[in-house]
Amino acid sequence: MRGEVLHYDEDQGFGFITGADGNRYTFTREDLRREASMARGTTVEFQPGGGKARDIFSISAHPVSPTAIAPTATTAMPQASDTPATGAAQPQHFGRFAGSGPTEATGLWSYFWRALTQNYVNFAGRARRKEYWGYFLFWVISSIVVAGVGLFIDEAIGNFDGNESAVVTVGLCGLFLLATFLPSLGLTVRRIHDIGLSGWFYLLVFIPTIGSLIILVFALIPTQGRENQWGPVPAGVRI
Repeated sequence: MRGEVLHYDEDQGFGFITGADGNRYTFTREDLRREASMARGTTVEFQPGGGKARDIFSISAHPVSPTAIAPTATTAMPQASDTPATGAAQPQHFGRFAGSGPTEATGLWSYFWRALTQNYVNFAGRARRKEYWGYFLFWVISSIVVAGVGLFIDEAIGNFDGNESAVVTVGLCGLFLLATFLPSLGLTVRRIHDIGLSGWFYLLVFIPTIGSLIILVFALIPTQGRENQWGPVPAGVRI
């Protein structure tokens, strides 16, 4: 979605954006594609979700009155002289963590943790193959750990000696599946978006036998190497 920066405090790393839909969204420094000054009036593209803007990148900036920039004129001029003129023409790297700064986090564990936290009910945007398979790698590991803990407790309290076998194991595994259902569903929908298809294709999973195989094929297809209606190319993808 396109929007305009209303306010951004670089010291606090916090600001507001007015979207094309008329709503106001908050954002933080971590939501920027790369470290950049977000002056009032800057036109940006972003992914909205839950009143928060993510994957923000600048398109252009509206002229700002001289009085608005006067306090920073002394610091802005040296920065402009130190930066090559060609720097402004360098292409932006798509994706929230496309920059090379300390905010870059495209590791397998990072994808898994973000899916369970900030992307818990996120069905918008795109997810690359590495994000999808990284999440499910740690999902499988976590499910094995949960089952192991349940078996240990069942053995310790003697459930295997009576009629109530593996009650704790079944309960813990059920809670784990319930807790991770929404992030798993959202990630799969974003993975389908990433190849240029509607997330409603996930309903193919309900086709007996072949439905799950179709979703598996979708998960293996490479990222669509251009911006589509669900967002820009995810961070870390080389195009």
